Amino acid sequence: MIRFDRVDFRYPDSPRPALHELTLTIPEGELCLVIGPTGSGKSTLLRLVNGLAPHFTGGRLTGTVTVAGRDTRTHPPRELADVVGVVGQDPLAGFVTDRVDDELAYSMEQLGIPSSTMRKRVEEVVDLLALGALRHRPLSGLSAGEQQRVAIGSVLTSHPRVLLLDEPTSALDPTAAEEVLAAILRLVHDLGVTVVLAEHRLERVIQYADSVVLMTEDGTAVHGDPATILATSSIAPPVIELGRIAGWDPLPLSIRDARRLAPPLRSLIQARMPSSSLSAEGAAKTMPAPIALQAEGLWVRYGPVDAVAGINLSLRRRELTAVMGRNGSGKSSLLWALQGSGVLSGGAVRVFDAAEPATSSDSTRRRDKSHGTGPKTPGVDPKTLGPEERIRRIALVPQNPAELLYLDSVLAECREADRAARITPGTTTALLERLWPGMPPERHPRDLSEGQRLALVLAIQLAVSPRILLLDEPTRGLDYGAKRRLGDILAGLTASGAAVLLSSHDVEFVARTADRVVVLADGEIIADGPVLEELTASPSFAPQLARILGPLPILTVDAVRAILAAGQ
Repeated sequence: MIRFDRVDFRYPDSPRPALHELTLTIPEGELCLVIGPTGSGKSTLLRLVNGLAPHFTGGRLTGTVTVAGRDTRTHPPRELADVVGVVGQDPLAGFVTDRVDDELAYSMEQLGIPSSTMRKRVEEVVDLLALGALRHRPLSGLSAGEQQRVAIGSVLTSHPRVLLLDEPTSALDPTAAEEVLAAILRLVHDLGVTVVLAEHRLERVIQYADSVVLMTEDGTAVHGDPATILATSSIAPPVIELGRIAGWDPLPLSIRDARRLAPPLRSLIQARMPSSSLSAEGAAKTMPAPIALQAEGLWVRYGPVDAVAGINLSLRRRELTAVMGRNGSGKSSLLWALQGSGVLSGGAVRVFDAAEPATSSDSTRRRDKSHGTGPKTPGVDPKTLGPEERIRRIALVPQNPAELLYLDSVLAECREADRAARITPGTTTALLERLWPGMPPERHPRDLSEGQRLALVLAIQLAVSPRILLLDEPTRGLDYGAKRRLGDILAGLTASGAAVLLSSHDVEFVARTADRVVVLADGEIIADGPVLEELTASPSFAPQLARILGPLPILTVDAVRAILAAGQ
């Protein structure tokens, strides 16, 4: 169905090829997973399949790319639209209408499909992706995860033979991601659709892949069986890393296969674990850190909808808190309300200096026994702070980091960040180098990948060492290495006394970095506790290690390594 024959591709003015000497064949009805470090060419490979590269992006292409027998050099994207469907990293950028139902029908209108057939296909996709509650809503009012599902649905209505997906689950909660992947698998297995899927969260998709294309930073690639490719890859999900530690051969790709192999390893780990670690209650009790932020009776309303419904929440210094929950549960609305720039329909938010006391009033303690208690001092309302003071006291990195970028190069953004924050020149650039080594300083921000843009905005916001940092889905577009570096930076920030609150669907990142987890549902807090307790209490939010080694209280591969090393 898809064939690359000695393909080289170089973007205009790029010093190196994005793809080099790529030869591979993806047969009909196969799910091919494209993996690799961020910026290694995964999105470029997808653009070559549907003709966006070089017809839209420009650049120099040598070799041949054919899709269903059509040469993409002589067939521009409009001549491939009946064969290839594409869902990009940013769904909102690809929408051409205002409402969900109009967007679902748009591609069929362009292909001249009869109205009776259009209606039937729309109903099929609505059922397939559970879009019934969204179909009459405006696209701009949907959460990022809801927009992702609509984008996939708008492509599926045209019944493409090839479906290209660029990080289709990055904005989805675990349950919604499983539903979307199940729908994609039905297309592959029942209808013979060829799916090429680029994804960083391999723990979600690797067990479904028929083959893997591993991209490297020099533009070359290896194509083959998933277990064979991942056996030596530096990019691997936790189940593969655990299999390497245990010496399992062949390596398991799914939780089910790993649990079948796990009993001997589980017994070994249990024998070497300290007895106090075998229970979540065994953690040592320490004095609570001072409160950095207190929210009381927080409400956020959009018309008749309560996105946040009377939340009481405290954030403590030296603590990283993760907010989790289904798409549309109110996570983003909560972060914007706390920061002071978003809608706040009721309640109060106060931020406190480290010098302010953190004792709690009796009335506040009675009102908010489970979600933190508030200081007696009044603190400061973030809404009253000027831009410069606000970013130092409570900074926020939004889901769409491009909203904060407006200059014509990476270097210009870094220099402006240093100047605006009145910090030592080069501070932002140095932090960016830690987070994303080798990012081209002359590159325009709009030419960066989603992950690279996120890294740039993170560096800009982190450079001022904010006392409170709010992050909205901070791992979208980041590979495992970049996420590990981000986690290390956040650990250093909390160690210095900052409070960090991040919303995330990335349970593996939360398991590695968070101290506490707050779970939202319909704008309300339904759970709030230590990360180990909350992530092992829910099948939806449990990381791979908890599912494989449970009931042992282990969340990460690093914890397994430490236990085995200590017992030697």
